Amino acid sequence: MSEIKLTQTGVSVDIGIEETNRKAVADSLTQLLADEHVLTIKTRNYHWNVTGMQFQQIHELFGEQYATLAEANDDIAERIRTLGFFSAGSMQEFLKNCRLSESDHVNGDAQKMINNLLRDHEAIIQFLRHDLDEAMEVYKDAGTSDFLTGLMEVHEKMAWMLRSHIG
Repeated sequence: MSEIKLTQTGVSVDIGIEETNRKAVADSLTQLLADEHVLTIKTRNYHWNVTGMQFQQIHELFGEQYATLAEANDDIAERIRTLGFFSAGSMQEFLKNCRLSESDHVNGDAQKMINNLLRDHEAIIQFLRHDLDEAMEVYKDAGTSDFLTGLMEVHEKMAWMLRSHIG
């Protein structure tokens, strides 16, 4: 057992994962948090601005999804803290680390909104598939791999819900 020490990010973390591996996973999670945050903002934007014959149904769907995404943001930030690092928390940091692109209100066009959100969820699902394998195989972090698997399932369900509105 190692001695408890203070570090730049708080108390030292001794959970059986090398610090360099924890840092690499935290960096990957930071990028994911940025993507999730941008997707949350985009979904909320669409929730506020959707128009059309199915307004109520799609407005409610977007509302449910941004609430789910907001919870995921919190869970990801807490996972980063669990690994012993500070979490990004500013728009500037999110935009610097994000792989997704922002969107305006697309003039309330529900179909464009659904298509944009579906593409983003599918992109995040692909990022998660890569990252969960890497967390386990490369960095020996089963906890993060398991966490990412659960998050991927949440995104798969949201993508399915969106896909069901197309066509």
